[in-house]
Amino acid sequence: MRLLVLAPEAVDAGLLRRELGDEIEGAEVRVIAPALNESPLAFWMSDSDEAIAEAQQAAAGTGRAAEEAGAEHAETDTGESEPLTALQDALATFEADRVAVFVHPRDEQRYREDQLCEAVQERFGVRVSQHVLPES
Repeated sequence: MRLLVLAPEAVDAGLLRRELGDEIEGAEVRVIAPALNESPLAFWMSDSDEAIAEAQQAAAGTGRAAEEAGAEHAETDTGESEPLTALQDALATFEADRVAVFVHPRDEQRYREDQLCEAVQERFGVRVSQHVLPES
């Protein structure tokens, strides 16, 4: 199983096991964390250093958790701030059998997370599942 995980923040091993079940066991995983700016002003001012640093931490934490949850191997990377573009870039070099998209609860969303899974499935023809992160 080749599993692509989009994580806007670090996801722990327990949540990965609960949400992905047996599919994470022995999987080859690539974790992508989009570099999301905290505010529209930061985005428009191209102040992405903090967003990239946070994305690197989220990807690394989720990658470690994936291996702890049973993945055979986990690679990590940051992605574009627009999650659909981040997934498109990742799928160009990692042929996934499944994409797991972790999203914030509706009142904490920073991008159109509710429409992302449908767009990925339509555009790339890969099985996509959405998983809600615990409230912060």
